[in-house]
Amino acid sequence: MTDISQNNQDGLEWEFGLFHTLPCWTREPSIPAIENVSRQCLKIPSESPCHVSFFAGGTYNKLYRVDYTDGSVLMRVTLPVHPYHKTRGEATTLIWLRYHTSVPVPKVIAFDDSRNNEIGFEWILMELMPGTPAYKAWRTISMDQKEVMTKRIAEIQAELYYHGKLHLAFKEIGTLHPSTTKEAAKMPIPVAPDTLVSMERFQAYRLKYDVPRGPFRSSYTWLESYINLLILEQLEAIEKLGDDEDKDDPEEILAAARGLLSLLPQVFPETEETNLTPTVLWHHDLNLRNILVDEKGDVTAIVDWECVSAMPIWMTTNIPRFLQGQSRLEEPIRDSYGDETPSDLEWPRQDPDSLFDSLQLDNEGKTPLYWEHMMEYEVTKLCEVYKTRLTALWPGWQLHNDPLKLDFYEALMQCDGICKKMVDKWVKQIRGGNVIRWKDMFVDRDTGLYRVKFLEIPDDDTNTDSDVVSIAAR
Repeated sequence: MTDISQNNQDGLEWEFGLFHTLPCWTREPSIPAIENVSRQCLKIPSESPCHVSFFAGGTYNKLYRVDYTDGSVLMRVTLPVHPYHKTRGEATTLIWLRYHTSVPVPKVIAFDDSRNNEIGFEWILMELMPGTPAYKAWRTISMDQKEVMTKRIAEIQAELYYHGKLHLAFKEIGTLHPSTTKEAAKMPIPVAPDTLVSMERFQAYRLKYDVPRGPFRSSYTWLESYINLLILEQLEAIEKLGDDEDKDDPEEILAAARGLLSLLPQVFPETEETNLTPTVLWHHDLNLRNILVDEKGDVTAIVDWECVSAMPIWMTTNIPRFLQGQSRLEEPIRDSYGDETPSDLEWPRQDPDSLFDSLQLDNEGKTPLYWEHMMEYEVTKLCEVYKTRLTALWPGWQLHNDPLKLDFYEALMQCDGICKKMVDKWVKQIRGGNVIRWKDMFVDRDTGLYRVKFLEIPDDDTNTDSDVVSIAAR
């Protein structure tokens, strides 16, 4: 359950849009305060130089570079989206990874998982890792270098699996925290899964709902708790709406959530869920912004481990995010695409991880569509490289791969968005004995591409000419 005494979210407010909910800072972290805290942690004398500058911003964090005589480090200041647990979980995960694995992650120098400090926010002071985000280097490194990078990611996943399989196995689903259990005591770094930290469970005002927060002993209880959270949220929304107000949206989400709840025992039978099974750390957001590479394309760091948790092994058989996307078997012919135009600078960013973002990358005079198609082609090839390398290191990984469980999870993640009606349709198909892949619910019959209607999904099975947007599916 949520510890209300720790649920102090001062400094945070939520911005609600038509298709998104975003956290906002009500005040900026103080640069002088960051300098003072850094000086204390790094033991920098008052007479020695120490310069703090803004480095980068994420959804929940602001990063500041701290330069001093002995080098440079990063101060990661975080919004209190899940007070205490998010910062404690991220720091614990990084410390565990550095001690037990070869995964290149930043060293944690110090952290404060409360806001009772001079900065007024939770923070982690960490090593500044070498390299540049792979998405910035993508167009300058060769396909051979991209294959080397992809193989390294497969090696990392295999290494995390074997740590889960052997004596370091985690037995529950949750975010790592320091632990005093007998199992944890056997580890040099005693940790265990604890309260689960994940965006879908803390965004907006979801921390207030009284549902189990982890650790979870099974996939069933883990997913059931989130479905019940969605149900409570929609019931509250319906109750707050007046009699004359449109209740279609929360009612449709409620129907989708209840449908998934009814399907849960079929996908995760209780007979399979009675015993604790090993869980494995799974980086759910392994996009090219979170993979740092050097000029040769070699991986120098994996970053952004916030909200990373120990997950069931079937979950870790999923393809990393940077390899998910529309398949393309034929290499695009560069000369078949038009040249870049001024309007191309307004090219819509379809995804935060888009590699053809013309506002950040050099299009070399070609339309962004060329780069989108080239990325699809390269990802299609690299996906096979990943699977081949993973199979060589972890021969049984595909035995743990369960498409129905992965599809259930994906449908659950989509049921409070624009795909809520499609979730209801998919549930009815599965319950009726037609085991259809979630992604195949979006196939456009005319093009064969995976597409989802932007504003509305019709109640029948016909395709219409309404606006659509591509979705990542493989």
